[in-house]
Amino acid sequence: MSHPHPELSSPPPLGKGALRVVALGGLGEIGRNMTVFEYGGRLLIVDCGVLFPEEEQPGVDLILPDFDHIRDRLDDIEAIVLTHGHEDHIGGVPFLLRERPDIPLVGSKLTLALITAKLGEHRIKPETVLVEEGQRQDFGPFDLEFFSVNHSIPDALAVGIRTPGGSVLHTGDFKMDQLPLDGRLTDLAGFSRFGDEGVDLLLSDSTNAEQPGFVVSERDLNEDIEKVFRTADKRIVVACFASHVHRVQQVIDAASQHGRKIAFVGRSMVRNMNIARDLGYLSIPGDTIIDVKQLDKMRPNEAVLICTGSQGEPMSALSRMASRDHQIRIEEGDTILLASSLIPGNENSVNRVINGLTRWGANIVHKGNALVHVSGHASAGELLYILNMVRPRNFMPVHGEWRHMRAHAELAKKTGVSDDRIVIAEDGVVVDVYKNRAKIVGAVQAGYVYVDGSSVGDVTDAALKDRRILGEEGFISVVLAVDSNTGKILGEPEIHTRGAGLKPDAFDDVIDKLQDALDKAASDGVNDPHQLRQLVRRNAGRWVNETYRRRPMIIPVLVEV
Repeated sequence: MSHPHPELSSPPPLGKGALRVVALGGLGEIGRNMTVFEYGGRLLIVDCGVLFPEEEQPGVDLILPDFDHIRDRLDDIEAIVLTHGHEDHIGGVPFLLRERPDIPLVGSKLTLALITAKLGEHRIKPETVLVEEGQRQDFGPFDLEFFSVNHSIPDALAVGIRTPGGSVLHTGDFKMDQLPLDGRLTDLAGFSRFGDEGVDLLLSDSTNAEQPGFVVSERDLNEDIEKVFRTADKRIVVACFASHVHRVQQVIDAASQHGRKIAFVGRSMVRNMNIARDLGYLSIPGDTIIDVKQLDKMRPNEAVLICTGSQGEPMSALSRMASRDHQIRIEEGDTILLASSLIPGNENSVNRVINGLTRWGANIVHKGNALVHVSGHASAGELLYILNMVRPRNFMPVHGEWRHMRAHAELAKKTGVSDDRIVIAEDGVVVDVYKNRAKIVGAVQAGYVYVDGSSVGDVTDAALKDRRILGEEGFISVVLAVDSNTGKILGEPEIHTRGAGLKPDAFDDVIDKLQDALDKAASDGVNDPHQLRQLVRRNAGRWVNETYRRRPMIIPVLVEV
């Protein structure tokens, strides 16, 4: 999928004293976050994430930002700043480092540990720069300052970017939990101080801009989570994001209080929790964790499983449990705790998993019937606080779908930011900051790059269209034998079909139609293989559409004899 901008031409060369901002992902979508800043011929990248595919992208594993805009300027990149360790912010890093492995990765302790482990699977050893909140460090012409922000993963950071061409505050993903489980508050004083200097452009998380008020504190979940443990008399299976260390800590605390042992299930969950424990972000009593192989030896009311699959991912542990394709079998009376929010677009997959688990007699506890999850993103009340504290000269909503960014822009207007200083861009739109004003100056290509197995970028939108047709309508193949010397058709066409829902005896009519069309083509002297294939495709396609109101893929096959 590309994001064309017919009204925008390619941007002009960056003027002297101007700061350029180009989002290659994360605008108009939840995921694929990547923003490129340019000043004085040098580049700084903030985040490099992935987007997860939807049903209309069959066979795709991941969706990357399009690196074409920077591909011939990789040596100009000073660093990649990673605001936190979620996949939609770090998942694309291995693919960019394949093209230049020594780009410095800048981030907090947990973020760098997570990306280093991921890069190890790609056999890449990164160059890392550890930073902490309150720290200030130069990378070429970019003077960076880091601020702590509260999010659904520890160690998240916002970044202030000072350049001679202007200053930018990029909030990353954040919320303003006033009683965070780790005691690490969003640095409102730092934001205010940075705002006092004069912020030329604020880029702020828009995910919950439509939600009024303030996000509920993580601590408020303890009561309902404890209730699940108090009332469950068999196994408890908790599904959450593999990066949600805070939620896992709450489950560990409740399990320890009720004398239950915990088994982590799923490769990413085991890896991330080991990293979090080793770095001191997760506190686990010494005898609490057991290997999943020990579950069979324990009574059901002694065990808790923490696994992936809260979004209904087909190959996740929870989905496989629901379909009875996992070593752990859900039994009558087990409790399933879905401790995460629902990412838009995953509703059908999650409902399918819930129905599958319910079929085996499980009790399902989720956000809809208990307070077992809160968002990691700021609601409208918190976003207004940031706008009023920073008082930006220009504002650009990021990290959200169109409705989220529009809602965030309306909030900015209410705080006094004028219409002509609010930039609602989308992926690929080029924004220049010059003399304290932000202005759209053009657009670059910023389409989807699909990862399918080991293939990166080879799958096109046309290929995905073919996959959708095959998945929805099936195919009909028409095999023709052709005389290799004369080019004439030998015998009548042979038809095969898969997934089109047609019986073999249905082909009698179309074989006669094809034979007549081929005979006419032969009498007209048509023997070019391409023309013959097109003739077969048109006639077979017209027949099946008129007869059955279906549009399967028609595959003509010419065999030279």
